[in-house]
Amino acid sequence: MSLQIRTFPLGVFETNAYLLTNEETGESIVIDPGFEPAPLLEALAGKQVVAILLTHAHLDHIGGLSAVRALTKAPVYIHPLEQSWLTDPRLNGSALFGVTAPVVCDPAEYELADGQELALAGLTIKVLHTPGHSPGSCSFVIGQHCFGGDVLFANSIGRTDLPGGDYETLMASIQDKLFELDDETIVYPGHGPKTTIDREKTYNPYVTGMLR
Repeated sequence: MSLQIRTFPLGVFETNAYLLTNEETGESIVIDPGFEPAPLLEALAGKQVVAILLTHAHLDHIGGLSAVRALTKAPVYIHPLEQSWLTDPRLNGSALFGVTAPVVCDPAEYELADGQELALAGLTIKVLHTPGHSPGSCSFVIGQHCFGGDVLFANSIGRTDLPGGDYETLMASIQDKLFELDDETIVYPGHGPKTTIDREKTYNPYVTGMLR
């Protein structure tokens, strides 16, 4: 597999959108298109995008969804617990923070399930339901690459003070799902630099004390 991964920190929240391209098939996948998606849209010119995957539906991860959808005509995938967040600005947070105009998107075409394997763009994508930051947060694992949204960061963890967040649930997702991945797995978070499972097990001050 020859997988090209490009990162686009978008908008005032600097949310990482990811453009994955299987160089063998020429097909692409977009993960979490955030606000002010112009750099991502430019990169999508001429790309055959077969899917848009959402780790979760907070406003900063879906701010550019409608624009990417309009350009690519690609179907959207989300966990069923956050399907309604796409259409409700109160649930996705855009009606609460006052930073942006309310975000309203069309419903996703497909809903995700824990343990599901997606066959997209010639890739096998394992879906892990990793709630805690939000009820429907999912992580997408492709070989030794994990796109985890706002669950685990380099030296940090996702916030749990937003509606639907829960600290104990988040910590269980990290330990029981993400930390069961190979130590060499590269984690691509929703914000900030990439990291590895081994690095976070060893150095992350929020989780090192909880390891069994």
